Amino acid sequence: MEITGKIIAVLPVQGGTSKTGNEWKKQEYVLETYDQYPKKVCFQLFGADRIDQAAIQPGEELTIYFDIDSREYQGRWFTNINA
Repeated sequence: MEITGKIIAVLPVQGGTSKTGNEWKKQEYVLETYDQYPKKVCFQLFGADRIDQAAIQPGEELTIYFDIDSREYQGRWFTNINA
């Protein structure tokens, strides 16, 4: 899937260590569409290399290609938009 818009927020990088001892990082961004009624979409990039390669900045106009994934945790559902 793809969506085009303008980056209105770059959220802080989050990171940690997995159960297997591997370091991980992710960063979330908020994109606002150009529709008649603009929508805001929060998406994430996973992996330090992808975050550095994309170097997304506020105000940047771009088209992102993404996957949507939902998962259940303790009876609640969470959805990620992975670009």
